[in-house]
Formats: sequence, structure tokens, C-alpha cells
Amino acid sequence: MFEGTDSAVVVAVPAAEAAVKEHRARFDPAAAWGVPAHVTVLYPFVPPAALDEDVLRSLADAVRTVPRFRAGWNATGWFDEDVLWLAPDPAEPFRALTKAVFRAFPDYPAYSGEFQDLMPHLTVARDGTPTELRAVERQVRGHLPISMLVTEVQLMCGSDAPNSWRTIRDIPLSA
Repeated sequence: MFEGTDSAVVVAVPAAEAAVKEHRARFDPAAAWGVPAHVTVLYPFVPPAALDEDVLRSLADAVRTVPRFRAGWNATGWFDEDVLWLAPDPAEPFRALTKAVFRAFPDYPAYSGEFQDLMPHLTVARDGTPTELRAVERQVRGHLPISMLVTEVQLMCGSDAPNSWRTIRDIPLSA
């Protein structure tokens, strides 16, 4: 139904773009694919060719189980010394979104089940030397805190081709 090889459910964080866009363009391949600054809810999700009205309806029903919320990004975090990210506060509503969507789509565990403890995060940089990434961290910290009201998730489809990711549907959280 939709183009691309992959789909994802994300919370786009446009409020973070001023702080991270330049760094993501240099150190995060997903930025070149057209993926905005975001917190992942569930990836990989249903293959684009299988995204039909039943899937979209089930996804909307799952997302509506979580009320809209205000989130802040006040601190950086690290996965080893390889990935620099921003930590959302509170993290629990993001976890609730992931749990709700996974309950509705149990054949699609987050990150293919690779990680036991899912840490909601906004990736800033992952392809750089530790020295480069520490410099990025210092620059990004100067833009914190970031805050926004989270009112919806985005269903996106794309591939690893440049600028291929597109938002297919904005799906609102409950009021």
C-alpha cells in the first residue's frame, strides 16, 4: 500500500531540530534518509506493503490508550561511547506508547527484540569518534532544555535511500 522497505511508529520532536539537526546530518544516517528528530515508539513495524486500513485502525486504537503529555529533554545520555542521545522526561509515556503498540502488534517487537530494556531516547549522533561525539554533546547541552506537548505519533515509511522516509499518517493520542 505504501512505498519503502520499512515502517516505524515515532514521536517526531520538531522542538529539538534546532539543537540536533546539524549534528544528525553529520553523525546519524537516518537523518539523510529523511527521518526527523524523534523518539522511536516501535521499529521495525508492519511492512509498508501490508499497511492496510485494518492495521491503521488497530494502530490508532492502540495509540489512543495513551493521553497526550508534556515532555522535556533536559539531559544527554550514552549507549556505551557509540551513541549520544537526549533523554526524554518523563520517559514513561513513551514506554506506554511502545507497550500499547506492541500489545496490538505482537509480531513486531521493538528493534526486533534485540534489547531487553527499552530506553526511550532521541538519537543525536552515532557515527563518530568519541572525541567528535563529546564535542557534539557539549554543543547540544547549550540548547537544553527542550520541551513540547506530545499530541500524536507519526507512522513513517521509507528505506535507506536518501530522503525516502515520509509520514504516512499522524495518529493522535487521547485528549
